Amino acid sequence: MIAPSRVDLLPDSQRIVITGVGLTSPNGNDWANFRQALLEHRSGVQPYEVRYFGATLAGVCDFDSQRYQTKKDLRRGTRAGSIGIYAANEAIRHSGLGWENFDRSRVGIYIGVTEHGNVETENEIYQIKGFDYDTSVWSHHHNPRTVANNPAGEIALNLGVTGPHYTIGAACAAGNAGLIQGAQMLRLDECDVALAGGTSESIHTFGIFASFNSQNALASHSDPAKASRPFDRDRNGIVVAEGSCIYVLERLSDARQRGAEIYGELAGYAINTDATDFVLPNPERQAQCVQLALRRAGLEPEDIDIVSTHATGTSSGDTQECVALRSVFGECKTVRINNTKSFIGHAMGAAGALELAGNLPAFRDNVVHPTINVDHLDPACELPGLVTADAQEVAGVDYILNNSFGMLGINSVVIIRRV
Repeated sequence: MIAPSRVDLLPDSQRIVITGVGLTSPNGNDWANFRQALLEHRSGVQPYEVRYFGATLAGVCDFDSQRYQTKKDLRRGTRAGSIGIYAANEAIRHSGLGWENFDRSRVGIYIGVTEHGNVETENEIYQIKGFDYDTSVWSHHHNPRTVANNPAGEIALNLGVTGPHYTIGAACAAGNAGLIQGAQMLRLDECDVALAGGTSESIHTFGIFASFNSQNALASHSDPAKASRPFDRDRNGIVVAEGSCIYVLERLSDARQRGAEIYGELAGYAINTDATDFVLPNPERQAQCVQLALRRAGLEPEDIDIVSTHATGTSSGDTQECVALRSVFGECKTVRINNTKSFIGHAMGAAGALELAGNLPAFRDNVVHPTINVDHLDPACELPGLVTADAQEVAGVDYILNNSFGMLGINSVVIIRRV
């Protein structure tokens, strides 16, 4: 029996469900393969070289970029747009929506991003350097490539969507924020289908690597697969990754009417702000965000079966999140806690959406994927029910709580329940 939630009191027209999942990640280009990689301990981190910075490690996607785009599209657009286009098309295919006959003026696109435009600006500056900085050779594609509504706009162009589209700049909380925005717009009747989630092209800008490195927050390891190690005593920073995960969201009433397969229901969510530091997290505010999401869902901490953590592999970030989680779930005996970044690195704007996708299949198979690379657990990161080394089979999974936090103190929490 699923613990009752406040969504049970809502009419079906206000209950929001997931009916499609599309993604590309460093260790899988569809939902099934991504999940299998997590259960089989397959990392997506590999050696990588980026202009100026040199050799490093990254989570790199290897998807068929021409499945939904032409070579001309790829030249004109952006990597973030291309990754998002792939994930959006895969999500629509997975949903069985009957896309060819769907009213695309009633589709909304809400894509979370951490940053956008850095890659394109760095590339243009690199090019004009070879022309003695003559700005006449600057690409006329630069403006549409770097405006804030790209890559959501590229997805809209590719799909012929004429409903609302925009990106949600929410740092590394952006994947959750995209889902939340999509749900809100459905409830406001601004659309009938929401394509919502996050995307990131961050590995293609040397500035992100250089900045993390200057903070002593960039991971290194002789074995790339062991570089991303949240909660481990010997963790030494973030592995930057690219990727995208986009969901098809619908009202429960519409999904049932068309006989759609439902993969989860949005039970609660919250976004708040630390307002204390540019980079350092505030565990009190993070805990408040989790508690607010639980309260809005009408749930208690013990109702949650899986907590998907944000932990990135930095010393302070992991520790502070653990302080927050212990304050909420410290007395819970059945909760299981895991981390997906240990497999793929930190996919920035796509992180929250991808990490949720890694756990959603647990509603059906009752298996909690592990956190890898925790060889020596940092005592400051001890958590109730932390799943390390091997996947764990549990009696049942009804609720998944997904944490995503970001710079400038933005925190987001989404709770999904089994339908």
